[in-house]
Amino acid sequence: MKKLWPWLRLLIGVGIITGLLWWHSTDAFVNALHAISPGAGVVALALGLLTTALSAARWWLIARRLGLRLPLGGAVMDYYRAQFLNAVLPAGVLGDVHRAVSHGHRSGDVARGVRAVFIERVAGQGVAIVAGVIALFAHPGLLSAMAPALIPAGVVLGVVLILARWRHRAMAATFADLRAVLHLWPGVVGLSVAALAGHLALFVVAARLVGSTASLLTLLPLLLLALLVMVLPVNVGGWGPREAVLALAFGAAGLGSAQGLTVSVVYGVLTFVASLPGAATLLLKHREAVPERRDQAPKRVPALLGAGH
Repeated sequence: MKKLWPWLRLLIGVGIITGLLWWHSTDAFVNALHAISPGAGVVALALGLLTTALSAARWWLIARRLGLRLPLGGAVMDYYRAQFLNAVLPAGVLGDVHRAVSHGHRSGDVARGVRAVFIERVAGQGVAIVAGVIALFAHPGLLSAMAPALIPAGVVLGVVLILARWRHRAMAATFADLRAVLHLWPGVVGLSVAALAGHLALFVVAARLVGSTASLLTLLPLLLLALLVMVLPVNVGGWGPREAVLALAFGAAGLGSAQGLTVSVVYGVLTFVASLPGAATLLLKHREAVPERRDQAPKRVPALLGAGH
């Protein structure tokens, strides 16, 4: 199962996208591309800067509390790079893996560097999960309509928990670090809520570009559900479950499943635009000194490759 899981989650993501294409054809994707304007790209970059800076500050707080050196400016650059890699590589988490390993090597403690990123991601996603669950249970009709999607989501989370049990030693160290950063929770939660608001604002921009005139009170619960399902590690560069859930949610709200799919595609494209500064960071001559063996001098290797790979 450990060997098959990376391929399985990729196949699930591809299967979801294929099913949506079969059900809705390509109209939603074509309409989404036509709806995006240069002005929307500028807004996406501005909101992307805001959410990236807030998320990087959350990582900076946690890493410093765990005794890891992390300049705030460097955290923002690394976070941008991770977001871009997440957007262009399968699984949607490889950028965070690279961020964790690279920072761990620079700090001299790879394991703690990985745990710092893990805790940071859990903190951010935890706020999105709580908000999404509240939105779901606050709208009983929406909850019943989303039941077909909740069952496979539960299965995926079950598989993730089983895999986590196989790494119980690493989880024990993670819980120890979690206890060490507990007193930071007001700042971490505050930054996470502010970053969530930025993501929701970009979702609203996407909905308005598509032509949705629904009120914010109607849209926000649907958008929170999309952010909730994005936690599932079965996407392809962020695509897959988000599109399926928004199509279902918009249909259940009487707004049309095709419009929900189009909104999701526009949001996906705007998210990619917002991550483009991360591509620029890849072009910088940032290299790390990593010894290959004890009897060899350090060798300069590109940060993108990740030390030890």
